[in-house]
Amino acid sequence: MKKLLSLYLILFSVAAWAQPFTFKSVGEAKEFRLTLYFGTGGKGAFVRYAGQKSIIPLQVKNYTRDTSGRDDGQPDTDHYVWDEIIDGKVNGTYRLSLMMHTFFDVSYTRKKDGRNFKLEAVDGKNEKYDGSDQYLLHGILISFNHFYNDRIVFEYGKGKKDSFNLLSIENPNSGRQSIIEDYNFDGYDDVAFSVPDAGMGVYRMFTVYLYDPEVKRFIRLKEPDYSRSSCTCLCDVTVDKKRKLLETGCRGGASWHKDTYRYDKNGTLRWNSSKADNE
Repeated sequence: MKKLLSLYLILFSVAAWAQPFTFKSVGEAKEFRLTLYFGTGGKGAFVRYAGQKSIIPLQVKNYTRDTSGRDDGQPDTDHYVWDEIIDGKVNGTYRLSLMMHTFFDVSYTRKKDGRNFKLEAVDGKNEKYDGSDQYLLHGILISFNHFYNDRIVFEYGKGKKDSFNLLSIENPNSGRQSIIEDYNFDGYDDVAFSVPDAGMGVYRMFTVYLYDPEVKRFIRLKEPDYSRSSCTCLCDVTVDKKRKLLETGCRGGASWHKDTYRYDKNGTLRWNSSKADNE
């Protein structure tokens, strides 16, 4: 159980710690730079070119995770392909592969003439990452910070925005993770943020914002009634797509506890089952 938990935490951490990365052109007469933002599985992606205020949406064309090196203790390798969307049309394609924070095979192919531009990561050793991050999801720009600032801002365009407080990070050696996933099984991706519990720091506490396609806004998921639950928070949340359940887990005493929740016909999250794992 402990070995499986350790592996889960390592893999989950790698998957949830995407951050903006800056790249520069290779071999071009006039160098250009761009910053690429993306989340879970490459979703929520956009690109911002140096010197430009506007951003360009990216649509996931393909994403795969190579896990073949796990038996040898090697980290997974993620392969991303995005289509660049301008005025609703594909303008080009970005590709990159990522093992931990090491990039390779990074390129941009311009659609109009098929020209391929090689890219390489800009050495950021002298620049300390401040934790700021952004996603572009359903046309909404989401701004947040992995370390220092607890605010999250949803920008809807034309000056309209919502701003909320996320759960604070109690452990100074940890950070806020972000996950893009469909948490209410309606076919639209939502966004979640998690921080370590304030006790032993062995599980993570979640705040989930659901996208409402009718009002085109992100609305915070109302937490369920915990009177029958083993855990009193949305902790270590995972999605069971097949059974349409949210699974949560926490540690209490010498046991790990697991709860499952299901949405009722009104969209309210309700307790479904609980169990303890003493191993």
